[in-house]
Amino acid sequence: QLQLVESGGGLVQPGGSLTLSCTDSRFALDYYTIGWFRQAPGKEREGVSCITYTGSRRSYADSVKGRFTISRDNVNNTVYLQMNSLKPDDTAVYYCTTDGNPYSNFCTLQNKGWYRDWGQGTQVTVSS
Repeated sequence: QLQLVESGGGLVQPGGSLTLSCTDSRFALDYYTIGWFRQAPGKEREGVSCITYTGSRRSYADSVKGRFTISRDNVNNTVYLQMNSLKPDDTAVYYCTTDGNPYSNFCTLQNKGWYRDWGQGTQVTVSS
């Protein structure tokens, strides 16, 4: 399985910005769909954004649309989640994930069971 690692989380004030990174030390991510999910205490893990291996198909949850941007940099083997205009409701542990199937050319935010490999998560806290 892929060994995904997230980074970039931290404490930010409402309206601020953070950029999360997802990478893998062993495998090239450019063949894989990558998704970002988040989980707040006491809540179900929910899909935030995902991107297919080509980078041409991207999805966003309605709650983050217009504020978050997912992108991938194959040279640096990294997928980013740029988060702007952050709100307290964005506070959660953010997880990077992949289905682990090369060239699947599909991603979903509705079925987290479709994804196979998960990182350990990075904490994002939005608070005054």
